[in-house]
Amino acid sequence: MKFLSTRGKETVDNASYAIVEGLAADGGLFVPQYFPKINDLEKLLDMDYPERAAYIIGKFLEEYDNAELLKACRTAYSAFQEADPAPVVKLDDNLFVLELFHGPTLAFKDVALTILPYLLRNGADRLGIKDEILILVATSGDTGKAALEGFKDKDGIKINVFYPSDGVSDMQKLQMRTQKGDNVNVVGVKGNFDDCQTAVKKLFSNKETARKLKEKNVVLSSANSINFGRLVPQVVYYFSAYCDLVSAGEIKIGEKVNFTVPTGNFGNILAGYYAKQMGLPIDKLICASNSNNVLTEFFASGTYDANREFFTTMSPSMDILISSNLERLIFEISGRDTLLTEKRMAELIKTGKYGISDNEREVLGKDFMAGYCDEDECLEEINSIFEEYGYVCDPHTAVALKVAQDFGKAKKNIVLSTASPYKFTQSVLKSITGKNEKDAFKAAEMLEEETAAPIPTQIVDLKSATVRFNKIIDKGDATDSVMEFVSEK
Repeated sequence: MKFLSTRGKETVDNASYAIVEGLAADGGLFVPQYFPKINDLEKLLDMDYPERAAYIIGKFLEEYDNAELLKACRTAYSAFQEADPAPVVKLDDNLFVLELFHGPTLAFKDVALTILPYLLRNGADRLGIKDEILILVATSGDTGKAALEGFKDKDGIKINVFYPSDGVSDMQKLQMRTQKGDNVNVVGVKGNFDDCQTAVKKLFSNKETARKLKEKNVVLSSANSINFGRLVPQVVYYFSAYCDLVSAGEIKIGEKVNFTVPTGNFGNILAGYYAKQMGLPIDKLICASNSNNVLTEFFASGTYDANREFFTTMSPSMDILISSNLERLIFEISGRDTLLTEKRMAELIKTGKYGISDNEREVLGKDFMAGYCDEDECLEEINSIFEEYGYVCDPHTAVALKVAQDFGKAKKNIVLSTASPYKFTQSVLKSITGKNEKDAFKAAEMLEEETAAPIPTQIVDLKSATVRFNKIIDKGDATDSVMEFVSEK
C-alpha cells in the first residue's frame, strides 16, 4: 500500500518509508492510500490481543512478514499485565472503561510504543538504511516515558525527548528524568507542549539540520503520533474492545457503540475514526477535552482557533492547543484535498486559526460529538465515579467519563482510560479525600490506604530511582541541544 502526504507533495511506496521518515518532506502527515476493510469481525473473536494486532496492523503494512509481525506483537505485549494491553471493565449496563494503562509506563502510549521499535527498525532494514536513527519526541507527559522505555538500548537508534519543564505531573517528570539506557536523552523546555511540538517539527523541516545530521550518519524519525507507525497500533484496541463486548454477551455483532476519548493531540481518537472507516460498527466518537477546549469549540463552530488562554491542568496530556493529528481528519473530510489542507495548515501557522465549510461540518457530525470538562468538574467526577462504582480513575479518564455521561446512555459507551491514577496521585487523592499532599509518593500511599487499589510496582520502584537528566533549555535552543546529544560518544 502506498502512503501520501496530507499536503500532496510526497507519496511513498509503502509503510516502511512512511514509518521511517515519520513526517513527510512537505511538512504533512502520511496517510494510507485507502482504508482496508475488516469484513470478518467474527474471525477476531477467537484471537488473543497479539493476533488481533498483527492481523489489523498487517492490513496496512503489507510488505511486513505476517509471521514476524505476529512474533513482534507477542513480544511487545508480553510486557503488559497478564499480556493483555486492553482489558474492558464494566461500570454499568451501558458504561464501560477500556483500560490502556497496564504496560511498562502505566499509560496508553505503551500500546503503540512497545511495537514501534520493531516496525521502525524492520522498516529501515527493508529500505537498506544503515545510518543511526535519531528519534525525536515532544511529550505532554506520557509519550516521552513510553517512547524512552520502548527504544532504550535498541541497536542503531538514539532517542531525544523534549517535555514542558513545568507542564507534566511530578510522577511523569520523574519517570522521564530517571530513565535508564545509554541511547536516551531527556530535556525540559521552558514553555508548554505546543512549544516542544513546534521545536520538533522545525527540526524535521530544517534542511541544514538534516545535512549536518547526515554528515554524522544520522537520520531523523519520530515516535509521536504524527508517525503512522505510532497511530496504526492504536486502531487495534478499538476492534479488540468491541470484540470483547461481543464475547461477553454485552452486544451483538453489528450493533453500534460509542467511544469516548480524552483528547489532546487527536491521535487517540483519530485511531477510532480509522477503525470506523475500516468497518468497525461505531456510531459516534465523542471527543472529550479539558479546560483547553479548542477541539470542543472546533466541532461546535467549524473554526479551529488556538488564539486563547492556555491552561495548565491536572490532566496535562491534554494541555494542548495545536492538535497535530487533526490535520489527518481535515484531509479526509475535505475529500482528500491536499491543496486545501496545506492552505489551512499555513493559515494555522500564520494566524493561529482556520475554518471549515458547512458541508464539512455536516460530515464531521456523522462521526463525532464533542464536550469538555473543567477542573472543578474533573475533581468532582473522580470522586463521583469512586463513590458510585468503587472505581479509581486518573484525571484524563475522569474528563472522558464526565463528557460520556453528559451525552447520556442511549448506546453502549466505551470510555478510553489512558493512564493509571497513580501517575497523578495528588490530584486523585484530593478528589477522593479532600486532602492535599505535596509529596507524590506519600500521596500514593494514602490513596492506596483509602481505596485499596494497589500501588503499581513501577511507582514503587520509581521512589528509589536515580535522576539522570536535569537539563532545561529555552524553546529556541532545541536544535543545539539535539546536535550536542548526537555528538556524544
